[in-house]
Amino acid sequence: EEQLSGERRRIEEQAKAFNQLQMVLILAIVLVYAVMASQYESLRDPFIILFSIPLAAIGVVAALKLTSTPFSMQAYIGVIMLAGIVVSNAILLVDYTNTLRRRDGMTVRPALMLAGRTRLRPILMTTMTTVLGLVPMSLGIGEGSELQAPLARVVIGGLLTSTLITLVFVPAMYTVFEEGWKALWTRSHSEK
Repeated sequence: EEQLSGERRRIEEQAKAFNQLQMVLILAIVLVYAVMASQYESLRDPFIILFSIPLAAIGVVAALKLTSTPFSMQAYIGVIMLAGIVVSNAILLVDYTNTLRRRDGMTVRPALMLAGRTRLRPILMTTMTTVLGLVPMSLGIGEGSELQAPLARVVIGGLLTSTLITLVFVPAMYTVFEEGWKALWTRSHSEK
């Protein structure tokens, strides 16, 4: 019975810690949004960029599933890190699109296409350097490194999928926010 109460106490403490980390994640997202809103002097552009954060969840789940890694405190900390890391790719894309529209007077679609082509290489390079830098940690080689492996696996999985999906999803959301759903729908069907 003593072992059962100890196990129950451990589960309660873990649930309390997860609740605290959930608040930290929400706070991190709010702070990222606030910083971007002040830099862009807009509420819309940071909102478009924040759409890349939920896309990282696909990679997080896939990475944990593929490596048979349980969702632990370290994995949760990795998710919090992702909230800040993942938005960098979308920032590159949205910022350059805005620059092309302001500086060169381009319309939405050509600006997005040029921004995608121009920023593809830097986006892929920053993603790959981060992923490759975390591979040794994700393998859990060395003393005590098995504790840090879930963090690295979560960041790797989230970063890979969010990068690939961001290159398609963020331009689509940008178009929707600029021109509305109807413009996205009619242009995609008129190009076929």
